[in-house]
Amino acid sequence: MTMLTEGKHTGGFLVWEVLRDYTRETVTIASGAGKLEPGTVLGRITTGGKYTSFAPGASNGSQNASGILWDSVDASASDAPGVVLLRGPAIANRHDLVWPDGATEAQITAATTALASIGIILR
Repeated sequence: MTMLTEGKHTGGFLVWEVLRDYTRETVTIASGAGKLEPGTVLGRITTGGKYTSFAPGASNGSQNASGILWDSVDASASDAPGVVLLRGPAIANRHDLVWPDGATEAQITAATTALASIGIILR
């Protein structure tokens, strides 16, 4: 029998938001970010303002959590548009978020604090 695996759902991480037209925006996901799932924590690259996966060890701005990806995006070969939860008030389920492989508990705590500073609370 074939085993089926259900992936993450668009916006499935969101528990509550004040108003979608306020909390979400369409942004540019930087080329080379790869295939990203809904709920991926993002960082904003300082030069150019594009977004990519949160990278705690980086020094280009992506080491600061600045949003959560709403839907799947493939930015493997070129820049791609993506809807991102950028500000609150909003509440997200922390267990449904996608963190980078190898992220430490301290890095996740720092990212959680950064998201809280823009009004996105993780529960």
